[in-house]
Amino acid sequence: MAAFIPTQLYGGALTAELPAGFGDVSDIRQVPDNQEVYLDANGFASIIFDITECLDQSQAGNDEEALKFHFHDIAGDTTDATNFWQSGTATFTKMPTFPAYTLIATQHPTTASRRPQPDFTAILLILLRLEQKKTDIVITINVPHVPGEYPKDEVDFAAAKQGPLMDHAAAMRQQILETFEVKDWNLFVDE
Repeated sequence: MAAFIPTQLYGGALTAELPAGFGDVSDIRQVPDNQEVYLDANGFASIIFDITECLDQSQAGNDEEALKFHFHDIAGDTTDATNFWQSGTATFTKMPTFPAYTLIATQHPTTASRRPQPDFTAILLILLRLEQKKTDIVITINVPHVPGEYPKDEVDFAAAKQGPLMDHAAAMRQQILETFEVKDWNLFVDE
């Protein structure tokens, strides 16, 4: 299992343990102020922390709808085929009273647009709702499955076989759920 290291996010206002081999993308290119993006130096996976405005009832009637709204916002207007495999509630160990939800989906490209072209990208989404601060925190783990980089015979989501890349992504998600914490609530604007 990979080593995890404590990582300061948003100038230390938030913290979580991330895999040691992941680097801060803002060191090499500009990232929006509301995001923190970490990329696997030895692969194709990424972890994105995104602070967004809390969805209201008119945008999402319940928390499950909010989860899917955020997913579609992240996925954008794509022609990729999307499959949803799992969704449910979650608990942040250091913030157990805040509502949290997870989702696993896969997106399969319908057209060749880049090289290397993944067979599909698995997306593990975590939604943390900070309603008092009118904020949703969306954490996305993207796991492209590029031919030759994973054992195809070990992956069949319909048969609950996720393969080693997804096992590693699930371990990352669990580590984030166990270690993520708000250190400075002033990061969020009170309204």
